Amino acid sequence: MPKGYFFAEIEITDPEIYRHYMPLAEAAVAAYGGRSIVRGGDMRVLEGNRPVRRAVILDSLQQAEAFYRSPQYQEALALRLQSSTGHAYLLTGNNTSE
Repeated sequence: MPKGYFFAEIEITDPEIYRHYMPLAEAAVAAYGGRSIVRGGDMRVLEGNRPVRRAVILDSLQQAEAFYRSPQYQEALALRLQSSTGHAYLLTGNNTSE
């Protein structure tokens, strides 16, 4: 089965609303077997322009797209879209170490 990752680049525009998004999103991730690999922290540019301020990478999402489209995450996503700008990606592929 291919490995799935959810990757998001986020610029928070309203920290107060975003604070309400975080626990809802974390609960939705956990419900689909996911865990955070990277969330926030320092970002250094190696190529290209300055990145957005926040990056999130989630691992072990056996059903990554199902998580994203779930009613539970859609509730959280509505808050994220009100409080930030950015991009979200579903990355899938084979684990090269297998």
